[in-house]
Amino acid sequence: MRYFSGFGLQMDRIFFKEILDNGDFTIAGFSYGAQKAMQEALRLIKNNQRVQKLQLISPAFFQHLEKEQTYKEIRAFTKNQDLYLKFFYKKICYPAKVDLQKFKKTPTLGELKELLLYRWKQEELKLLQDRGVIIEVYLGKQDKIIDTEKVKEFFQNYAMIYSFKNAGHLLKE
Repeated sequence: MRYFSGFGLQMDRIFFKEILDNGDFTIAGFSYGAQKAMQEALRLIKNNQRVQKLQLISPAFFQHLEKEQTYKEIRAFTKNQDLYLKFFYKKICYPAKVDLQKFKKTPTLGELKELLLYRWKQEELKLLQDRGVIIEVYLGKQDKIIDTEKVKEFFQNYAMIYSFKNAGHLLKE
């Protein structure tokens, strides 16, 4: 299994050990890492390599936002990265009380732009689906980072969607 970490995180795989499929042909990612997992799955499929399952945990999905909101996030990060990250990590954890200290990794402005400007494409999901890839999406209904209803609406025709009623972005209560 290949796993991709979330924005500003490292070794976060441990949070999802109950749901991760450790099979040799599984690709998984959390939030920003879900975007990276999607790109890796597409790369492998296009190179005629086997992908059995793609697990997208709280996939970073912002394409429904107005451009101004996206650039507001980028300006806030540029203006005061420490303050931005303080609130960001707080929103990731909500509603749980999780100590992220040993999981934090300093993200770059380029990574934030990549995260916010990424565009999921239904035709790419369909390509994976047509090639037999099982796509799973995991969402916390209390998520303060992404709009889970927009995510569900976008992915519903291509993935099995699992929602956790009292969980947030980290899928913790």
